[in-house]
Amino acid sequence: MDGRPISTPGLSSDEAAARLETHGPNLLKRESGDPLWRILGRQFTGPMVVLLAAATALSAALGAMADAVAIATILTLNGLVGFAQEYHAQRAVLALRAMTAPRARVVRDGHPIEIPAAAVVPGDLLLLEAGDVVAADGCLLEANNLSTIEAALTGESAAVDKHVGSVIADPERDEVYAGTAVATGIGLTLVRGTGMDTELGKIAHLLQTARHDATPLQQRLAKVNRTLLWICIGIVAVVAALGVLHGEPWMDVLLGSVSLAVAAVPEGLPAVVTVALAIGVRRMAKRNVLVRKLSAVETLGSATVVCTDKTGTLTTGKMTVREIWSADTARLLYIAAACNDADLTGPTGDPTEIALLHAARATGVERPDIEHHNPRAAVNPFDSDRKRMSIQRADGKLYVKGAVDLLLPLCVAGAEGAASANARMAALGLRVLAMAEGASGDEAGLTLVGLAGLADPPRLDAIEAVAVARKAGLITVMITGDHPVTAHAIAREMGILRDGDDPAERVHARATPEQKLQIVRAWKQRGAVVAMTGDGVNDAPALREAHIGIAMGRSGTEVTREAADMVLADDNFSSIIDAIHEGRAIFDNIRKTLVYLLAGNAGELMVMLGASIAGLPLPLLPLQLLWVNLVTDGLPALALVMDPAVPDLLLEQPRPPQQPMLGRAEWLRIAAGGVLQAVTCLSVFVVVLQSEGVLRARTLAFATLVFGELFRAFTARSAQRGIWEVGLFTNRTLVAVVLCSTALQIAIHQTPAIRQRFGVGPLSLQDVATAMAVGAIPMALVETAKWLRRRR
Repeated sequence: MDGRPISTPGLSSDEAAARLETHGPNLLKRESGDPLWRILGRQFTGPMVVLLAAATALSAALGAMADAVAIATILTLNGLVGFAQEYHAQRAVLALRAMTAPRARVVRDGHPIEIPAAAVVPGDLLLLEAGDVVAADGCLLEANNLSTIEAALTGESAAVDKHVGSVIADPERDEVYAGTAVATGIGLTLVRGTGMDTELGKIAHLLQTARHDATPLQQRLAKVNRTLLWICIGIVAVVAALGVLHGEPWMDVLLGSVSLAVAAVPEGLPAVVTVALAIGVRRMAKRNVLVRKLSAVETLGSATVVCTDKTGTLTTGKMTVREIWSADTARLLYIAAACNDADLTGPTGDPTEIALLHAARATGVERPDIEHHNPRAAVNPFDSDRKRMSIQRADGKLYVKGAVDLLLPLCVAGAEGAASANARMAALGLRVLAMAEGASGDEAGLTLVGLAGLADPPRLDAIEAVAVARKAGLITVMITGDHPVTAHAIAREMGILRDGDDPAERVHARATPEQKLQIVRAWKQRGAVVAMTGDGVNDAPALREAHIGIAMGRSGTEVTREAADMVLADDNFSSIIDAIHEGRAIFDNIRKTLVYLLAGNAGELMVMLGASIAGLPLPLLPLQLLWVNLVTDGLPALALVMDPAVPDLLLEQPRPPQQPMLGRAEWLRIAAGGVLQAVTCLSVFVVVLQSEGVLRARTLAFATLVFGELFRAFTARSAQRGIWEVGLFTNRTLVAVVLCSTALQIAIHQTPAIRQRFGVGPLSLQDVATAMAVGAIPMALVETAKWLRRRR
């Protein structure tokens, strides 16, 4: 301690070794989790996976190995992605370890020594000075102008003054915490907690135990999958029973049932969802939003509540002089620089003093110039009891800076109106400091020069983003470790808190990591889809608990980035709104693609079911059904999810979390689309069957169904707007897919070896025109219905 002998010898080497054996190393431990094989196994459960696995086996049994391999590949890739995401989440605790000091200075056997931070034990005497990272939690025994930066733990941007002897009045002022940084001064602390027994350790435990529920998209798709499973089982059972009743051979009944099961499974759905989310990731990366988990893109689009940290997220994270009350601003800022220990090269020092130096520099006042031309003669450093500091300089002047309430009584001039100005500025959430000068070294008979109000200012783009969020139906909740007065003032300035809003719902001040976690859980219990933003270690458990965790890329700690689902590379709160827009667009694309897929599958099922009921031959053979699924479902569906976002999506209210993926309107469109496809295909089959035989009937029915489903992809792009309103070439990928698939379909009929394998005959130019014309009927009817609805 500043050259003076240390008053206690500290622990002996033997005692320290014994305590290390008892308490273990000063490290954050990883709690035991599921083994890797169990995490991997969880990825291959659920109705859709079972359904797709069955489709794989059935396709292989039919000899369609290409289709079987494709489905199996989809299953494997999705399982590996899920495994990687779950395993990656465990790395957040490792990032916490990086916050602890790698080395520490302690007193052992009466001498200061440097040891690895992992070797610090309870009872050690820990030496601290400016720039150190505190290695363990402890109680201060000695302190000289000591302050620590605890923003990562508490969210407060200002350095916290530390002093000895205030355990009853303010215990936090008497304690230092692992992972925080020493801003100013020196200190000696008695270590009380190490490893998981520190405040940082408590956060690590919260982070490991925080839940991460299934995303809204996963929940909605699970319900759809269960519905499809039962529909598939029911229809296959009916068709098989009808085949037996009609006296068909068992092998034909089996092949027909297998064909239906394969046709009923939208095996392209997992790939469609993955591609849709991947496209969203790519689009959001261009807006400085880095997505770490694919599901995060759509989840954010479902958000109804955004819980956000204040410091560094809504605000700049830097203290700034916001207001000055003085008759001589230049003189006030000269005093602010003359009575100051900070240094702008770095910068180093207390954030408040750094802010004052920046304000002084803006008027041409530089502290190094003051030190050169008017050097210090005496210094009375800041003291937590006096709450002020003063510096006597060579010009004979005494410059004083400190708390208004304790400095005003020492002023004999210039104090008129200062009390009311202080009250007004404090009500705005500003931290107010008084500046005074005098000629006496005992801080008596001072002249008040003025007041400076400081705060961590809001980001202008964040204010606009909060307003857009409100229009989008989102509730923005501010959670901060700051004082309630400061928190409410910032919330009103940001537009988070307006007249009529419940302050207790929108603003939470002095929030601990545990309370942040409880706030997120409370919103989830109310049925909200919660997004949580933050940058400090104290935010990490809540980020992990939320449906979607968003970390700051520049100011955020490695802990928050590891715990989060996405990272804002530019720390721009407004990027969240861009992400919400993209997330809503992805949900819409997935939903309309799912409607397209299921309508096509429904049409195929109705064709086969109708023929079975009528006692007709199979209109489509198993390989033909597999081809229909590949060329009309898979490829167009992948193109559909690339549709650009609808501009006015942010004007809509968030989707209720309980709203199913497919509502009544979507199921009606699926049924209508299926019926139209089935009627056109069966009509062609029946008419041609009566006049030209089963081979010719299957040939034209097969071509009509393929062309019809390809055309239907264009009308599936919007449930309200027509093809020309959406723009035919606004999705050029879809146009290219339809053209290529049409060419492939024609090639099947015109290539002898291939058409023999598919069980079809050739098509003339007139046949192609007829199949296309009949296949276009469902599209024409749907577009007509849209036009009539708009007219009404």
